[in-house]
Amino acid sequence: MKISELKHQKVVQWPTKDLEGNRIYKEFEYISNFNPIYKNNESERLAAKLIDLSLFFLILYLFTEKIIFSITLAILCVIIYGSLLDHLLGTTLGKSIFKIRVIDDYAKYPNLKKSFKRNFLCLINLFPTFTEGYTRMGVSIMKINFNMHLNNKFCKTYIVKKDMMDKIKVMLRNK
Repeated sequence: MKISELKHQKVVQWPTKDLEGNRIYKEFEYISNFNPIYKNNESERLAAKLIDLSLFFLILYLFTEKIIFSITLAILCVIIYGSLLDHLLGTTLGKSIFKIRVIDDYAKYPNLKKSFKRNFLCLINLFPTFTEGYTRMGVSIMKINFNMHLNNKFCKTYIVKKDMMDKIKVMLRNK
């Protein structure tokens, strides 16, 4: 069984009124695909990547004292380092601070090839998209969004919290 095949039951409730005008709650139950990814993980993932990147940058900058060279080499180091650690431990230093793990569709750490592909594709995630939005007061603002899911989508991997791992494994065993 794979994570992408898991289903779970959801219940939606909403308030309404009965014939006498009293508030009652209606329920609707349905079965949907299980999604192990926790909501609003983009900022944690970006921060974890920046932590890993800054460590390599600082070390390289101390030796070379060249900013552009250090940044370029740090990116390459993070791709290799991230690939190895995601394959072996499911996490890097930055991810472990936020208690994040990378797993494949079988709730295992990704193999080395998939992990390297995933970490190489993370470069796409570093390019933000800009959208115009409005505050509640009607003031126009520019929002910066990082799409941190493309590499996981292409590689069929998931970013989960460490404490969610046991629940996922139990769900896979019981199906």
